[in-house]
Amino acid sequence: MSFAPLPPFENPFRPGAGHMPPHLAGREQERSEFERLLDQTTILENTVLTGLRGVGKTVLLDTFKPLAIRKGWHWVGTDLSESASVTENALAVRLLTDLSVVSSALALGPQAQTGFAPSTTDVMLDYGTLMEIYATTPGLVADKLKRVLETVAEACGRDQIRGIVFAYDEAQNLADSPTHGEYPLSLLLDVFQSIQKRGIPFMLVLTGLPTLFPKLVEARTFAERMFRVILLDKLDEDASRDAIRKPIEDADCPVVFDDASVETICGASGGYPYFIQFICREVFDAVIQSIKAHGGATPVPLDAITRKLDTDFFAGRWARATDRQRDLLWAIASLPNADGEFTVQEIVVESKALLDKPFTNSHVSQMLATLGGMGLIYKNRWGRYSFAVPLFNRFIVRQHEAAEATALL
Repeated sequence: MSFAPLPPFENPFRPGAGHMPPHLAGREQERSEFERLLDQTTILENTVLTGLRGVGKTVLLDTFKPLAIRKGWHWVGTDLSESASVTENALAVRLLTDLSVVSSALALGPQAQTGFAPSTTDVMLDYGTLMEIYATTPGLVADKLKRVLETVAEACGRDQIRGIVFAYDEAQNLADSPTHGEYPLSLLLDVFQSIQKRGIPFMLVLTGLPTLFPKLVEARTFAERMFRVILLDKLDEDASRDAIRKPIEDADCPVVFDDASVETICGASGGYPYFIQFICREVFDAVIQSIKAHGGATPVPLDAITRKLDTDFFAGRWARATDRQRDLLWAIASLPNADGEFTVQEIVVESKALLDKPFTNSHVSQMLATLGGMGLIYKNRWGRYSFAVPLFNRFIVRQHEAAEATALL
């Protein structure tokens, strides 16, 4: 690393949940695909943006918004908390609350004003009006919600608004509950399929973990044809290097990462945007402190940064697992394909080689379901499993090696 006399300078890297990085690297194809979907005149495809934690789903979703607005769309949405989607009515209220932000500037048509108090001014489609239409429409929650959306769509047409994007992050929280007779996920799919068949240009954009799309298809099989899935993966090598170098170059930083440091960071981060931001921020601070203290830069303190990443990102998830679950996770982490997809049978075979008490097929299946509920493992529709946390296999290996070293002492 090269350095010069250092003026006061803010660290340009921004690790955090949904924080926009100083340079968004390697997502041009995904942005182009979303722009294609925005050009639909009849909504045939909605969007599912999915991937592991740390791949930049929320950040990319934030960049979709200005693309939509430039093409004449309105944009509404927020995070889908579990409380907002636990019942059909709660989900409907969530949608209408978000919709009212843009519909408040629209007027209710003269023919639709029957039942409202006479007024010399236009009746605006604010939250109160939307909820009154919802409450006075007979039928089920789906009938009420469709009527409100149809009314807003008519107003959009009069104002020549191209359409509305309903964008929801953390959409994997959506779930039907047959036990309680509540089907909010099915409601969302049914309502939007119905209004889109009528030519209403309201588009869904759902962002979530890889469990999201299988849940949509399980709720309604037509969801497979209703959505275009955009899968975010880790960055390739060129994009990873750009994510490391560009923030420093663009901001004219007094610290420059040399080639060896860039390659070290690429390897340690695995190409995952969050880890790139985390490691680069720590490296930048370490270099600044080293120069001030010693007059020169030291090598990347990778071991110390890895320990901090383990504590900040992985340890909380690991602490939730029982000892027996940790044995299973260790067997998975030992597979040569642990950073990709693996099967129940592969885990069983590996456990026989590693553990004094290996697992059976049925036991592995049961434990994987439990670990899935904990957010550590997910199952795709092809009967294969993956870690739901990026680079979790590396962390587990480090934990096992540390435990072995402690046992030897």
